[in-house]
Amino acid sequence: MYSIVGIEPNKKDEHMPIDFSEILVIGVSSRALFNLEIENKIFEDEGISGYRKYQQEHEHVVLEPGTAFFLVQSLLHLNSISKKRIVEVVVMSRNSPETGVRIMNSLRVHNLDITRIALSGGEPLAPYIDAFDIDLFLSKDVKDVQAVIDSKNCAAAYIYEPPTKFTPLDNRVKIAFDADAVLFSDESEARYKREGIEAFHQYESEHEDEPLGEGPFATLLVKLSKIQEELPTSIELSPLRIAIVTARNAPSHMRVIKTLRKWGVYVDEAYFLGGLSKDKVLKAFGAHIFFDDQDVHLTKSSKVVPSGKVPYAFDSLLKDFSTNEIKLDKATVIKTNNKSSVNYSK
Repeated sequence: MYSIVGIEPNKKDEHMPIDFSEILVIGVSSRALFNLEIENKIFEDEGISGYRKYQQEHEHVVLEPGTAFFLVQSLLHLNSISKKRIVEVVVMSRNSPETGVRIMNSLRVHNLDITRIALSGGEPLAPYIDAFDIDLFLSKDVKDVQAVIDSKNCAAAYIYEPPTKFTPLDNRVKIAFDADAVLFSDESEARYKREGIEAFHQYESEHEDEPLGEGPFATLLVKLSKIQEELPTSIELSPLRIAIVTARNAPSHMRVIKTLRKWGVYVDEAYFLGGLSKDKVLKAFGAHIFFDDQDVHLTKSSKVVPSGKVPYAFDSLLKDFSTNEIKLDKATVIKTNNKSSVNYSK
């Protein structure tokens, strides 16, 4: 049975319908927001009864920050300097209301301005994405993230383990995106894999005035650009900075820039690396989060900045080129004849 509870809303929430159309809404799992790896191991080894006992005994022990903590903290800070409230965060957890008390206590101690919580009592979280008007879902549960990506309801990413040493460089929020199969559709990347680099560059040069198709994070990017307009500084000095960090390079870079113009999106920084490693650029940028679709980039980036993997949707062109076996969070996703099966084990 599903259970959804929230921290007590204010009086305005009780009497007026909420319109999130102009607000960025982040859905973050409790394991992405806080470090709950010890607790997750207890759940795996001892089951729900052992987990419940541990959480009750440690109810007043404050949870340490997880991978998405600094992103959430910095985004919520934007509300204090914007013309109006522009960010909402919903903590989403498979905990029951009983075991979720520790999460709520930790939110209060960390002084996170979060008033909405979904506690599903062990059930999948993906069905509630639309109910909370989520724009971006961050989780360490492979199945939930895949279900959200397949539904195309919003952007979603599987969160890697946090970097061992990460301290935000300043008070600005910094979000970095890969280009193809993240912001843009997978069509160009599939062409590169199918026809090679020379054919890819030729096609992109010949079609640079044609906008790239929208990828799973396109709508999120547009919304981020819109909320920049609510901040008190000019867009060039915005405390919310957006970067594109891509393996593209000249001459395929112009199509990216022209597509962003046609979308009406302002991107603060862009790095066309042409195959160079992304981790050093991301460290210099100081990304609070980096989104990419390939483990080859994320394995390195996650060591220096918080990182999230954007999985391919069930109908992605890149399914044909995915590796035979991908391991995430103790789950093995085996690709056979373009179909996926998931084997979970401890």
